[in-house]
Amino acid sequence: MELFRQIVNIVSAYTIPVLFFAIVAYAMFKRIRLYESFIQGGKEGWEIFLKILPYIIAILVAIGVFRASGALEFLAAQLAPLTDLVGMPAEVLPVALMKPLSGSGSLGLAAEIIQHAPDSFEARVASTMFGATDTTFYIIALYFGSVGIRKIRHAMLAGLCADLAGILAAVWVCHAVFPNN
Repeated sequence: MELFRQIVNIVSAYTIPVLFFAIVAYAMFKRIRLYESFIQGGKEGWEIFLKILPYIIAILVAIGVFRASGALEFLAAQLAPLTDLVGMPAEVLPVALMKPLSGSGSLGLAAEIIQHAPDSFEARVASTMFGATDTTFYIIALYFGSVGIRKIRHAMLAGLCADLAGILAAVWVCHAVFPNN
């Protein structure tokens, strides 16, 4: 396991710089005007943002109601016995439940765990889980809604299965990398 931990540390340290330089090198090789492409992408991104803004507002209001009503805490309490089966600390279950709905909401929940005990196993699982899962409902509501797609059943199922796989993988990786917790 020590070798695995060392490999994870090395990959973590070099992934972003290597990707950055690889993209720049590829653009130079293909003679792509990188700065102009970046500016054009920014302009297109702004136009897309304005188009999807109503969907963002709607999903954020729904998430606020979900949290404020106490439904998140109730659901976490009901599912807590399942967390013991997979070795997941019950404290991170709200992060797992919120992440498919909202990245910022789950980040807030993870930040609360991290603030309470930064080097705890719970904080490590919450952080890993945050990076290993996606905002499935948010993505479907936002992107599918903005282009008028109404039949989302298969995409929803695939996204939620991927989230479950990410949650389980985060727990497994944290147990493998931080075995003394």
